[in-house]
Amino acid sequence: MARRTIPGEKSREDIIPELIRRLRRAYPQARIALRFQNAFQLLAATILSAQCTDEQVNKVTPALFARYPDARALAAAKLGEVEKLIRSTGFFRHKARSLVGMSRELTSRFHNQVPRSLEELVTLPGVARKTANVVLAGAFGVSAGIVVDTHVKRLSQRLGLSRERTPEKIERDLMTRVARRDWIRFPNLLIFHGRRICLARKPACERCPVQDLCPSAFRV
Repeated sequence: MARRTIPGEKSREDIIPELIRRLRRAYPQARIALRFQNAFQLLAATILSAQCTDEQVNKVTPALFARYPDARALAAAKLGEVEKLIRSTGFFRHKARSLVGMSRELTSRFHNQVPRSLEELVTLPGVARKTANVVLAGAFGVSAGIVVDTHVKRLSQRLGLSRERTPEKIERDLMTRVARRDWIRFPNLLIFHGRRICLARKPACERCPVQDLCPSAFRV
């Protein structure tokens, strides 16, 4: 289905290659900030990152993974013990249930392995499309979609790449505009830019390397 054209809207597809080129030059280190050694660790860390900074998650996961190194170990954990280890990430009771439930599903349905398809990942407790995209991209290099977190949502709107409000619809817009070869790289670049320059409250437009490509520059 073709994307609906908004009257008076300038096509933004043409700016995306240049946008990516400049952001890659500005942030050559752009990658997932969560620390992990395998797909299971990335999946667990991404579940913990909901409503929590990656920095805080990275402080919690070493002790968590030392105690529960794989899905089989975490599946057998007592909720109270998991809650104590992840308390500082917020919503720890809900996250503990998700972690243990996810691990039990991996053990019973997927032979203790993280599945490599979005369709299977989203059937796990605590795993929605964003988490599945993070795991597929970060652990397996699979570009099934585009990660849309709070930074990607904000910058996509400011850059005029989407007028939608929900992550699912924003992702759909981005997937029609961004070349598939850039689906993994693109959100990492926007996240780095959103954390350093295009801040939520007051973007530093005077220091922005893509200000001339941005219809919101100096207007936010």
